[in-house]
Amino acid sequence: MRDVKYVFVTGGVTSSLGKGIISASLAKLLQARGYSVTIQKLDPYINVDPGTLNPYEHGECYVTLDGAETDLDLGHYERFLNVPTSQENNVTTGRIYQSVINKERKGDYLGKTVQVIPHITDEIKRRIKLVSSGNKFDIVITEIGGTVGDIESLPYIESVRQLKWELGAQNCIVIHLTLVPYLSSTGESKTKPTQHSVKELLETGIQPDVLVLRTERHLNEDLKRKVALFCNVEESAVIESVDVSTIYEVPIKMLDQGLDNTVLRKLALPIESEPLLTEWREFLTKLKNPKHAIKVGLVGKYVELPDAYKSIAESFIHSGAVNECEIDVVYIHSEDITEKNVSDRLSGLNGILVAPGFGSRGIDGKILTAKYARENNIPFLGICLGMQCAVIEFARNVLMLEGAHSTEINHKTKYPVIDLMEEQKSIIDKGGTMRLGGYKCVLTKNSKAYKSYRKIEIIERHRHRYEFNDKYLNEFKNHGMVPVGINPESNLVEIIEIPDHKWFVGVQFHPEYSSTVVNPHPLFVNFVKACIG
Repeated sequence: MRDVKYVFVTGGVTSSLGKGIISASLAKLLQARGYSVTIQKLDPYINVDPGTLNPYEHGECYVTLDGAETDLDLGHYERFLNVPTSQENNVTTGRIYQSVINKERKGDYLGKTVQVIPHITDEIKRRIKLVSSGNKFDIVITEIGGTVGDIESLPYIESVRQLKWELGAQNCIVIHLTLVPYLSSTGESKTKPTQHSVKELLETGIQPDVLVLRTERHLNEDLKRKVALFCNVEESAVIESVDVSTIYEVPIKMLDQGLDNTVLRKLALPIESEPLLTEWREFLTKLKNPKHAIKVGLVGKYVELPDAYKSIAESFIHSGAVNECEIDVVYIHSEDITEKNVSDRLSGLNGILVAPGFGSRGIDGKILTAKYARENNIPFLGICLGMQCAVIEFARNVLMLEGAHSTEINHKTKYPVIDLMEEQKSIIDKGGTMRLGGYKCVLTKNSKAYKSYRKIEIIERHRHRYEFNDKYLNEFKNHGMVPVGINPESNLVEIIEIPDHKWFVGVQFHPEYSSTVVNPHPLFVNFVKACIG
């Protein structure tokens, strides 16, 4: 059995250079060559997971099929590779320290002083290897959050140094992503930040094997040669990553630069025929040559930071390409929507999506949005809280249940059409306590959901505490809002529709987490089709 190979991706100069996209692009190329690959994210923050973080702090909280609340980069990994990630694919400093402290309390280190080296670094190395236990993968790519030199990242960098020494040069390599800024005042691209970043990495005992240079403009061969010389890296291992119009171009750019060839050579793995990436190229062709154009409103309360809705935005890209349609996603703050301006704010849209979220802020605007879409026959997709807002609106304005609400917002409401799940009522802790991960759902034949999925039973990912209150089920059915998706084990309502409407669907789960380039989510595909229609 072949040894597992490890590739570590570190970053320098500044954050948000795109380590996750480079990691996913490399993984895609290696996968296309026939290697089984997974990607792991090591996050330096002390939260156990991002589940309790405000989206303004950290962007979207991505949920895996097995119920882990994780970094949004795992969404990129899945969208590129079309392979589910799991609990093991995201490790935080909080989780590392929690594990070590639990062991100390149990007496596993009895008589010893617990220290960063070796105890914390040993736990980090254990977690890195855990994702590939049983040799499930040929190659594990591990992205290290933050930038080299950050205090928080030091234990991870030290762990990488140890692994390089323990596993050997042909089993463990480091790719360093750094910035080559362009100074318009002098008309030059400057390599000094990269040199300093590599020097910082060298001071930790790590020599990078490959350099990926993020840049606004193409770099000439002399500049690459200069970087290679000053950073002790082969010229062929200095890779340019120039700005592109879409992240989905990056694998093609990395293929053109020979990143996958360089990595395979350094890992002493066979280099066989070039990856074709046929489906990927077809996707890009459709994406860049649309035949239709629509405008879709995304109504949410974190719209100032588009990363809060990253998976939704990417799902629109995937479903837009399938429909050969350019989608202009208009981000609309739900707090800005009132009864007086709702028509002005939402007019001219071909479709409306009400986004997920928690808490009371902005919910009135979401309820008004659902009403506007229902009454004006505009294609509507409500996700999680978005579905709940559609239910509340229908209860108030069609069932005439005055003051109907969710007990999350008004626990004294006379008509709790959305209520706390029974198993949640005794839970006080906030972290990792919701209904999380994949659950089954059985669809009603001839519903819009069934026509989208083309099968009876589906599995979708959840992240919520509140649910549709079954007490009101018959009233909703009798008045035209129909439950068309039911969990077969708990009998919870997962999907509601209005059959008489052009396209009005609300889902309790998060379809955006499952959409990939190769398999765009069917609900998004059909929602976009309805918007075009």
